[in-house]
Order: sequence, then C-alpha cells, then structure tokens
Amino acid sequence: MNSPDLHKHILDSLTTATVLVDDQLQLVYMNPSAEMLLESSARRLRQLPFHDWFLVDDDQNALAAALEMGHPFTKREAKLVTLAGHEITIDYSVNPMPQQYGRLVLIELTPRDRLIRISREEELLSNHETIISLVKGLAHEIKNPLGGLRGAAQLLERELPDEGLHDYTRVIIDEADRLRNLVDRMLGPHKMPRMEEVNIHSILEHVSSLVGAEVGNEVSIQKDYDPSLPEFMGDREQLIQAVLNIVRNGMQALQESATEQPKIILRTRVIRNLTLGAEMHRLVCCVEITDNGPGIPKALRQKIFYPMVSGRAVGTGLGLSIAQSVLAKHRGLIECRSVPGETCFQLLIPLEQQ
Repeated sequence: MNSPDLHKHILDSLTTATVLVDDQLQLVYMNPSAEMLLESSARRLRQLPFHDWFLVDDDQNALAAALEMGHPFTKREAKLVTLAGHEITIDYSVNPMPQQYGRLVLIELTPRDRLIRISREEELLSNHETIISLVKGLAHEIKNPLGGLRGAAQLLERELPDEGLHDYTRVIIDEADRLRNLVDRMLGPHKMPRMEEVNIHSILEHVSSLVGAEVGNEVSIQKDYDPSLPEFMGDREQLIQAVLNIVRNGMQALQESATEQPKIILRTRVIRNLTLGAEMHRLVCCVEITDNGPGIPKALRQKIFYPMVSGRAVGTGLGLSIAQSVLAKHRGLIECRSVPGETCFQLLIPLEQQ
C-alpha cells in the first residue's frame, strides 16, 4: 500500500470526525465519522457553501483568519446545527496545513453531547443521593423529639381535669403527627421495590384513568405508545405513584395557568445503548410526559427534584423528589426539559432483568 492510500485509510478509520477544506473553504475531504456527525455525505456538502453546513454559534470569521494568518485555534462546547436541523455540541480544532501541501485547513470535530449528558446525569444522581442522606439524618433528629412531644401531650391529656383543655393537647398531638407524616413523605417510599413483571402501558393507562376522573374533559390526555416495548421487572405500585406525581404536576400547572387547549401527552419508546450515570444499558424504556403549560421557571429547573422545592404557591415540593427516588430504586432516573409552551419529563428505566 502506497503512502497516500495508507494515510486515507487511516483517516477513514478514525472515530474522530475529520474535515479538510481549501483556501476558498471548499470541502476537499471528509471521513465517514464526519459524515455521521454532520448527518450528510461529502458528495452533497461539496456542492454547498461552507457556511451553509458548518453553522456554529461563534465568529465565522475565525476560520478565515486562521487560514490567512496560519494560526491554529480550538473552540470548546460550540453549538453546531446540521443540515437536518439538529443542534449538537462539539469541540473543534482548526489547524492550517504546512504550505507545501497547499493552502489547506484541517478541522477536527469531537461531539460533546454524550459526555455532557453523562456528566449531568452523574451530578443529578449524586445530588439526589446526598439529599436523601441529609433528609434521613434530619428525619431521625426530628422524629425522636416529636415522639417524646406527642407522648407527653397524651400523658398531659389524661391528667387534665377539665376536658375543655383537651383541645390544646389535641392540637399538639395532631401537629406532631402532621410533621411526622411530612418527614415520612420527604423520605419517599419506605419499602424496597416488590419486583414483578410489569407492563408500562398498563401503568400509564391506570394513571390516565385516575387523572381523567379528576379533570374530566378539562385537560386532553393524548397517547403515543410503542407497542414493541417488552414487560420488565418493577414495582407496579411505586411506578404508578411516580408517574401519577408527574402527570398531576402537569395537570395542575395547566389548570392554574389557564392554558388554552391544555393537553398532556404520554409517549413511550425504546432507547438502545444508553448510558445512565456511569452504567451502559442495552435497552431502556423511555416514558415522556409532556404538557403545553407555561413551563418551569429557569431558576427552578436545576432544583425541581429537591425536596420542598415547588413552583406552585400551594405545592409541597415532594412529588418530583419521590418520583426520582422511585426511579433510582429501578436503576433509572428522570430528566426534564422545559420551555414556555412545552415541559417534558423523561422517565428512563433499564429493561434488563434485575
């Protein structure tokens, strides 16, 4: 094999997306990894101006300046829009080639979306575990004195000669019970999951009937199910609670905002080869719960899974925290994306036998 053929074979085999353009920014070469990343073939891109297919969110003149001055540069976490209209996050390096090879520029592109997603999920899982540990410690410190307070109120009630004073001891007992129940709810489900074969569509239909009975025709519930989804091992009751918490949140947001033509969409899909945290799963059940409400305020988006954090004046801030705890027990997690007019909660549950 001669040298040019060897070099081309090496470039074609790289997993790093590699693009070569000339001094007129016309495409000279693109390896298969770059074609996959940019979602187009080299033949098609040769027919288009460079800036029609290399759409990045920074200064487009930087590349021309690198070609003119011969200085390499690197951009981190730039946003690139493919011809198919998909926005991806990339790192890219621009290196002008030595003059003896002509006025050429080598561009290397590294996708960052997957790494950013893994980092975000690891942070989400780590934060959730930390919060649950803190809540457990706090619960222990609260419930012990509450038990003593309640017991003392009961003893005092028995000793009081005037039954009219029992109203005061009853307030103490009732409030102690309320605080204990609140702490228990912060901790989420006490029981370990009772694993059995469950059908995710049966769970969604059950939640849909419960919510439908509450709101009637006020909110439209639409369904988009993937019938190929297999059954998996899970705790039916806990999963119903997690889904119901999220659907009710969406329903309440729609009602309180008086959204026109309010709707909630329940969608299921199978995702292959997905990393959740640091663990790769071959098959993952994806449940999307989407509403067309006002969206979640930006200041709350990073904190909505924390206990006692709520965007509603009358909300307890426990529903999403409990739902995340349930998914964690199923080795999954919940992600959220929200813009005005569309909020989507994505429940990701591994389908492997547990």
